[in-house]
Amino acid sequence: MLQDSSLVTRQAVETEFDRTVSRDIEAFRAAAKKYSEGGYTDDEFRAHRLRRGVYSQRQLGVHMIRTKIPGGILTADQMDVLADVAAEFANDKGHLTTRQNMQYHFIPLARVADLLHALGKARLTTREACYNTVRNVTASPLAGLLADEVFDVQPYVRMVSLAFLHNELTDNMPRKFKIAFFGGGKRDDMALGIHDLGATAVIRDGVKGFRIVIAGGLGPMPSEAALLDEFLPEDKLVPRIEAVLRLFNQHGNRKNKNKARLKFVVRERGLPWVLETIEANYADILANGGTKTPTIIPEGFGGHRSVDPPHGDGALLPVLGAADPEFDRFLESNVREQRQSGYAIVTVRVPQGNMVTAQMRGIANIARTAGDSLVRVDIDQNLHMAYIPVGNLRRVFAALKAIDMAAAGAGEIADTVSCPGAYSCNLALTKSMNLAAAVSEAVNEYRQPEVRALSVKISGCPNSCGQHWIGNLGFFGNSRKVQGKEVPYYMFMLGGGYDHEGILRYGLSISSIPAKLAPVAARRVIGHYVANREGNESFRDYVLRLKVPFFKTMVEDLAKPLEYAPEWFMDWGDTEQFSLQLGRGECAS
Repeated sequence: MLQDSSLVTRQAVETEFDRTVSRDIEAFRAAAKKYSEGGYTDDEFRAHRLRRGVYSQRQLGVHMIRTKIPGGILTADQMDVLADVAAEFANDKGHLTTRQNMQYHFIPLARVADLLHALGKARLTTREACYNTVRNVTASPLAGLLADEVFDVQPYVRMVSLAFLHNELTDNMPRKFKIAFFGGGKRDDMALGIHDLGATAVIRDGVKGFRIVIAGGLGPMPSEAALLDEFLPEDKLVPRIEAVLRLFNQHGNRKNKNKARLKFVVRERGLPWVLETIEANYADILANGGTKTPTIIPEGFGGHRSVDPPHGDGALLPVLGAADPEFDRFLESNVREQRQSGYAIVTVRVPQGNMVTAQMRGIANIARTAGDSLVRVDIDQNLHMAYIPVGNLRRVFAALKAIDMAAAGAGEIADTVSCPGAYSCNLALTKSMNLAAAVSEAVNEYRQPEVRALSVKISGCPNSCGQHWIGNLGFFGNSRKVQGKEVPYYMFMLGGGYDHEGILRYGLSISSIPAKLAPVAARRVIGHYVANREGNESFRDYVLRLKVPFFKTMVEDLAKPLEYAPEWFMDWGDTEQFSLQLGRGECAS
């Protein structure tokens, strides 16, 4: 009887969740119709769009749609739905972001509501993927798989994601609020320090809990996160987060969006005041109640499954021959053992996060037939599949090769990260994805381990959607006027990433360099690093030892060339002269 009652409760929760999603989409459809008929101005309609993850693009009449993937976990069936949406609505294309979202571009407004319903039926939502809300809650996609983690944080990610979804408190805050979880271990793979709130798994005296940091952030003025709690018991997670959200909602700057993140509240009022106010909010929530902690997660939400399916048997393509250097290289860079004996994790490179429909379907099929029927998205825009029997790795490699996704070098220097840039974004100055491809090609030949371990992160503007501050080599787009014409430039940054203690550090700005010379600058610095590295010196330590003026001199001829070649007046991938075409920003970090 108890089991039946539990099933009824689950079904009721899922039914109400689906109804809420459907009602919200229909409310958007009605608002879009009113806007199309002249009943709303652009400003009046903007909030309706952004709450549902619908951005304007620099191209008139079409939109970018952002789909949240809580914790970066999808079921294979949901990946098939993402493929269906790409095929029906988005020219067979999708883009994975640095916050574990899938984005679709060039969607006419009249088709948006139908697209949202297609996602909603699979319990994928775009709600609050944009706007002044709690954005997609991110986490290590390998949670539950690694030997050195403290515990699997994914259940907590789903709980927090659901608690603050469609929540009046978080529906219209001063600005966005980003949350990330890390399962503990050797190195934080989620860059917790750049988030408004970061939670690291901790066990104290046999009790699960979290170390909490707050008020990190990137954008043009980056801030490192500050400590809130050394240990917060797991059952206090939702009320503690709500205490922080209440402070931000009340004291965040609603007049100046450029100073509206939580980090600015700390800068302006001081950390002691912020901590004191959070404690007061927390005490009030514990005494008088607040957001309820969800106890039932809808099937499919954040990849949740009430019953795990059997793992696949790897029955894909025929086994390859024994001698295959290409497979050996893939095995070296894209495969790692998981804590469950006999199984491996396969990482799939997705250049600049861009996929086509056939690749999405292929990945879903491999995950379903060879793994655990889950697809995992990381913040470096790659995919992971787990529970691959070690004996079936050759079959998986063959299947990936068939969909052109078997490139080796995952997580290495040629595996560059980039936001969409001026491909679609109103704020972007440059086409960052094209530069990312050019840099990837320029550094692909390096085989030294210390070089292969480096990261390259690129943004099309200073707002850091490509997370350029935390790349070993970082670039963000800007421009200069030369001979009366605009030239695309990039600020070149060095030394971001993790230090030898595993602490995330921000890079140092070197010089602004013409876009077409950015790969040259990267190769020049890397070559010098290889030739002048002292012992096992890390790249960051090398940068700090030689200091910014040294690197400015190293690239001075690139930053201030005596003559400009005609092609330098064009951005990467363009055949026409570069020009700034900025709109109202809706995507800034």
